[in-house]
Parts: sequence; structure tokens; C-alpha cells
Amino acid sequence: MPVKNVELQSIEARRFSRLDEKPQQLRIDHNSTIRSITEVNDKEANIEFTYTSTFGALGMIRMEGKITYDGDAPAISREWAITHKMPDAIASEIHTAVMHICVPEAVFLSRELRLPPPIPLPQVSFQKPQDQQKPKSSPEVA
Repeated sequence: MPVKNVELQSIEARRFSRLDEKPQQLRIDHNSTIRSITEVNDKEANIEFTYTSTFGALGMIRMEGKITYDGDAPAISREWAITHKMPDAIASEIHTAVMHICVPEAVFLSRELRLPPPIPLPQVSFQKPQDQQKPKSSPEVA
């Protein structure tokens, strides 16, 4: 995997409203943004990112960090300098790595601030068993 290291450098989390204030509708948005790509050597590039999870008027969580990427660093950093874009396959890997590190952290922070978790939690429901139906018989074929 070309992503060698992910390092969080800053975390900011805020609740904007009081605990007794409940919004009527709440939309939780996630965003990961690449801020810069810097070539370290021919094989490594440092990619700085920002992850933000917003909870509407309720609060926000922001994390900044750095990824060490192992690959064709000169080509990636040159393309970033010109177009501010990366090849789709590399962008997918980078943003996936950011989400894998930041979303679990955001879940813990949201609990501390009493914000809803930024991911849907599984729902457990117990249903009464349906009437046991007899399996339909069919002729055996040999």
C-alpha cells in the first residue's frame, strides 16, 4: 500500500449549542481536503490534509494532518502544482486513508461533546419469528 504513514497534527472540536437545545433536523457532513503535496525524494511525498465533520448548527470537528505517500513523488507533486489534482486512483487511496484515521477519532470526540456520532450506528431490532413454513417438496432427480 502506497500510504506509509498518517500523522494527525491538530484536532479542533466544538459544540455550538447548549445540551438542552435540539435542532429539528440534523445533517452530518464529512469532507477531506488535500492542502498541499510536497516531494520529499523520488519515492516519497508528504501530503497535508484537513478532515472536517460538520453537525449543522450543533457543532464541528476538524483535524489536520500529514500522509507520507510512497510512489512516483515527482509526478504527483508536479501535477498537483499545476492542476491541484491527483490521479483518481491515488486520490481514492489518500482520501480513504484520511477517512479511516479520522472518522473513528471523530466518533470518540463526538461522544465527549455529546454530539451525534458522525456515522450511522447499527440498529438492533427483535422481530417475532414468522410462522414456520414447510419447505415445498419437489421431485428428486438423480
